[in-house]
Amino acid sequence: MKTKVAIIGAGPAGLTAGYLLSKEDVDVVVLEADPVYVGGISRTVTYKGFHFDIGGHRFFSKSKGVEDLWTEILPNDMLVRPRSSRIFYDGKFFSYPLRPFEALLKLGIFRSALCIVSWLKARLFPVRNPRNFEEWVSNQFGKRLFNTFFKSYTEKVWGMNCKEISADWAAQRIKGLSLGSAIKNALIPQRYNGDRSKVIKTLINSFRYPRRGPGMMWEACAEKMKALGGKLEMGYRVTRCSYDEVSGNWTVEYKNRQGDLHTIEAEHIISSAPMRELTCGLSPAVSERTKRAAESLKYRDFITVMLILKDRQMFDDNWIYIHDPSVKVGRVQNFRSWSPEMVPEPDKVCYGLEYFCFEGDGLWDSTEHELIDLARRELMQIGLAKEGDFIDGCVVRQKKAYPVYDDDYARHVATIRLELETRYPNLHLVGRNGMHKYNNQDHAMMTAMLCVENILADAKLYNLWQVNSDAEYHEQGPAAAEETNGSALRLVPNRVVAAPELAPEA
Repeated sequence: MKTKVAIIGAGPAGLTAGYLLSKEDVDVVVLEADPVYVGGISRTVTYKGFHFDIGGHRFFSKSKGVEDLWTEILPNDMLVRPRSSRIFYDGKFFSYPLRPFEALLKLGIFRSALCIVSWLKARLFPVRNPRNFEEWVSNQFGKRLFNTFFKSYTEKVWGMNCKEISADWAAQRIKGLSLGSAIKNALIPQRYNGDRSKVIKTLINSFRYPRRGPGMMWEACAEKMKALGGKLEMGYRVTRCSYDEVSGNWTVEYKNRQGDLHTIEAEHIISSAPMRELTCGLSPAVSERTKRAAESLKYRDFITVMLILKDRQMFDDNWIYIHDPSVKVGRVQNFRSWSPEMVPEPDKVCYGLEYFCFEGDGLWDSTEHELIDLARRELMQIGLAKEGDFIDGCVVRQKKAYPVYDDDYARHVATIRLELETRYPNLHLVGRNGMHKYNNQDHAMMTAMLCVENILADAKLYNLWQVNSDAEYHEQGPAAAEETNGSALRLVPNRVVAAPELAPEA
């Protein structure tokens, strides 16, 4: 079989590229390893009529192009939902983003006074040139509020001490938010005036959401692509990509559900597959140096335990962040609050308890029964359920949910990029795992949209690595350099680099 473009992965990036290319009458084949679901981590899992969002996906982007594409794909099925989330700490629930007056009231007069003094101290005597997450957040909120509302959850998610996480990551993921901006927003709530570039994402109070979860968007995208002539092959796992220097074409090898080996020829490959696996599966093989770099890339994995319960109207938030170190759960989703159609029975609720782990550790290797039992116990410990409430449950494991940025990740990615761009023409990396960049689905979509423009023009009009975390493209220049060396590559915490020591004076 031959095609113009072979796309690896039917997530937001892969399907965006497939749909847009099909609109331009370009032959496209999308190969997806999952035998059932499209959407990647943005899929919607169904269990006995209940719908589950893996990770929680708010449909809001600073990019008008991305917003318009969502509307084009799913014009009549997007709800506008109120954003509601809270933090659970010390047996109490606090609104998030933090409402300073509510938070201080619930903390009590004495602790609140200490928090205010701590914040004032941080403003008057900030840590100069903060190097780690703890120092950066403490500068913005004070040390006491950091310990209360940031430390435990962050360490659960990343499995790292906050003193080991670079300040760069805090500056990008909590961009624009401080105690001062939170107080201002409490007094004068942020209003969306149509200019997405001025919105602090952390403070948005509403978002769009498909009626039956994010997977509905990507299922519709896949159907539109197929209606235009694009092909989608489910349960097809790519094993090797071979480049012929003479013809300039690619041969993609893949196995179907039965394990039979097949091949497809293509002029271009668009890959959203994990960078590590793609690089190690190229032929001719990459250099030993690049292979070692690829094998050094790491990922953080993710488990969602879905529980169906009797509806006791315990909470109506989209999700609750669990800042309690006595439980392992990091976040609890209420799927009805995302969309009423996610839960088919009015007298029941459906919660998703999220656990962050590494593939192969004790939590990941637990049985489904053990994980459901753990989730039930912790939900009762938090106070969101009682013993007789539980009806059913299931477990979804998500490998490679978050690319990890360790000490050498940037060097490894740069090594891989250089060789791939030099030796393998028409191989295009897009999306979160394809580029080893922890960004949201709008960023993944934008990399695919610009990749399509490059293919249609048969020229490198856009450098996909210059798409920033807000799905905005920066031309070459100081801003582009900042994004390429900063947020475009550092949206997962990386460890602090030790400051160079000065030579002793003679």
